[in-house]
Amino acid sequence: MWRAVGHGRAPADCWRAGGRWDDGSLDVLYASTNRDGAIAERRFHLFRGQPLPPSKIRYALFELRVRLAAMIVFPDLKALQAVGMNTGMDTGMNMAGYGLASHAGRRMAYKRSQEVAEAYFFLGADGILVPNPRHPSQNLIVFREQDTEIEIETVRNHGLLDWR
Repeated sequence: MWRAVGHGRAPADCWRAGGRWDDGSLDVLYASTNRDGAIAERRFHLFRGQPLPPSKIRYALFELRVRLAAMIVFPDLKALQAVGMNTGMDTGMNMAGYGLASHAGRRMAYKRSQEVAEAYFFLGADGILVPNPRHPSQNLIVFREQDTEIEIETVRNHGLLDWR
């Protein structure tokens, strides 16, 4: 797995940030199965609403090895649509309802994905693998508060990202 984190933060740190797959009530770790996928996710959030990234914010890219005991897999948008998510597939707009919401509109756009994540957390899943909305790869969301054996190991620090 790959993860871009704020410089100086540990790559396995979790937080209750409130995002597509957590409403702020779960300790989660977001990662990507692909290096470019992790960078695309971080770039989207960092550049949102501004043409240039803030000059003093720095992120490092880490390669991780993750082992979970009870992961739920959504291989594609069709699988997400089957659990009631608006993926944009019915409009022919790939990913339209999944991941391209404006910053201001994200609360409503994320409501169903947060409900899905909470349900699987309640049922004992320690992670969900879902399509990355900004890259042709998968994202892994790890629920760190589960009683299962969750292993996260740093394989390599690939250094600071250059946004230029």
